[in-house]
Amino acid sequence: ASCGDRYIMAQFIVNPKPFLADLVGKVVRVKLKWGHMEYQGTLNSSDSYMNLYLERTEEFVNGQFAGFLGDVLIRCNNILYLKAATDEENAKMETT
Repeated sequence: ASCGDRYIMAQFIVNPKPFLADLVGKVVRVKLKWGHMEYQGTLNSSDSYMNLYLERTEEFVNGQFAGFLGDVLIRCNNILYLKAATDEENAKMETT
């Protein structure tokens, strides 16, 4: 990659702490590193290690609803990615 390419890629790096702070109180979707498990719930808080505390959490295996878990703590080193839930995913959670 040329120097210009590196500069363009650097513009898309997101500082995780403000990103997480902006998601507190919102419905998020968390994918784990292994298996085909995802969790969706309301992000209550995160700590300095970026462990996540979710409320009203639902578990999905292979994209299919697997059950309600309630309050969940997810250790940071288990997380592959975190994203804000889409409007469609959020609507499904509100109806359950």
